[in-house]
Amino acid sequence: MATAQLTTDRLAEKHRSTLDQALATIRSRAYWSPYPEHPKAYGADGSLDAAAGLAAHQSALNTRFDLDQPGTDGWTGGEISPYGPSLGIEYPHADLDVLLPAMRAGMGAWRDAGAETRALVCLEILARISARTHEFAHAVMHTSGQAFMMAFQAGGPHAQDRGLEAVAYAYEEQTRTPAGRADWSKPQGKRDPLELSKEFTPVGRGIALVIGCNTFPTWNGYPGLFASLATGNPVVVKPHPRAVLPLALTVKVAREVLAEAGFDPNLVALAVERPGEGIAKTLAVRPEIRIIDYTGSTAFGDWLEANARQAQVYTEKAGVNTVVVDSTDDYKGMLGNLAFSLSLYSGQMCTTPQNLLIPRDGITTDQGPKSYDEVVADLAAAVGGLLGDDARANGLLGALVNPDVKARLEAAAGLGEVALASREVVNPEYPDAVVRTPVIVKLDGSKPDAQAAYFSECFGPVSFAVSVDSTADALELLRRTVREKGAMTVGAYTTSADTERAVEEVCLEESAQLSLNLTGGVFVNQTAAFSDFHGSGGNPAANAALCDGAFVSNRFRVVEVRRQA
Repeated sequence: MATAQLTTDRLAEKHRSTLDQALATIRSRAYWSPYPEHPKAYGADGSLDAAAGLAAHQSALNTRFDLDQPGTDGWTGGEISPYGPSLGIEYPHADLDVLLPAMRAGMGAWRDAGAETRALVCLEILARISARTHEFAHAVMHTSGQAFMMAFQAGGPHAQDRGLEAVAYAYEEQTRTPAGRADWSKPQGKRDPLELSKEFTPVGRGIALVIGCNTFPTWNGYPGLFASLATGNPVVVKPHPRAVLPLALTVKVAREVLAEAGFDPNLVALAVERPGEGIAKTLAVRPEIRIIDYTGSTAFGDWLEANARQAQVYTEKAGVNTVVVDSTDDYKGMLGNLAFSLSLYSGQMCTTPQNLLIPRDGITTDQGPKSYDEVVADLAAAVGGLLGDDARANGLLGALVNPDVKARLEAAAGLGEVALASREVVNPEYPDAVVRTPVIVKLDGSKPDAQAAYFSECFGPVSFAVSVDSTADALELLRRTVREKGAMTVGAYTTSADTERAVEEVCLEESAQLSLNLTGGVFVNQTAAFSDFHGSGGNPAANAALCDGAFVSNRFRVVEVRRQA
């Protein structure tokens, strides 16, 4: 164990109030964040401003990213920005037979530190990441294809919020059982009571594996990383091969903080794969791996659940997100809200709506009755108006993250009548970026051949306007979709109290998170840490929710030692 430069008292002085506020907020579900959303908030108190963050990012390009990890047996890399440039960064490749035992070596001291110290160390890691938000934003932008402002917010403060939220839940679950000594005395009538002294210690399960995703490497990676670390587990981070840099930076910061706090830096390590190596499958079934967090395709998520039997597996997979359009008292607001939701980050979010279920006889609105065709045409016009200016379009859409998304987008136009064709948008700063506006395709929900299209996830800027016989039929299709395919989000628009209750009942029964009548600046595909649950863990789209007690409580066990008093 290294000599601590960050003492527990110093950590408590810096971060205990933040932890207390996080604990209060997960109970109140109010809005709160300790991490600023605005780029101009950075530059003081040691944080990097915009120029320094860009310079830090550029200094990492075309270099070797050394972490001083045990077991490094070579170097690998190959990230190419969705905006065109190659990052040129090489990362250490690990010999797992050396790295994993080294990671376990620090578990005892980390366990003995206790829940509070672990939480405070995690908050110091998050604080240092926050100070480098501008640098992280460029790393997220050039690995995910998000536009800069989205990469800054979603990849920065919003991801940090989710990490802190996981730490708060981890601390709360570990401290349900009293720490230290508990005296136990059972009366025995005239005889002396039975007396024991008991100690209860939260003990991590073992090494945790975080399998990163391409689209949201920090936002989706931080909950599992910090939940496992805060509950006493070492964490090996296996990034997506196209999105290594944001998580490599995270690992570097974590290792520095752990060492300064007197713990083994190998409690957090990076495992980057060589091209085609498939290291995630190798790691997932290693006996040392006891926890797995994964975001990505259904096929690999199902494989993990079936084959990584030695581990507690948390997955977020694919789903078919649905919006039921029954009626509205703010037609313009509904169209604007949906247009933004369909366009943000080119629909490359696990929460973006895909299927819009609209009665074929139309809907009632504050602007009078609107037919199915009118609703679809007006929505297409709203998307077109939102993205009509190329500069604004680039800021909302970002770039397509990989060629598979482009292929799905192009194929979607052949699935039905195109209500809104996708168009190419030129990014003058990054001419090699592949930027496309969304496509909206009309499908007849009563025709079996249309079902193959709308009943499968089509990840990317693709939406289906599905005509149904009635709102009741829409609700039955919604129920079937969530039950069989899963959904991360459900939206509905209605002015009917009966319909509102009906759609709410479907979502309660099928465990789907519901947003009703959103017409302002909150969108169905956005969730706020400490307040909103991301996924429910109750339908096929994900077996866990970010974040609740269930997400953290099975990452550790409580071990009891009893002594005769």
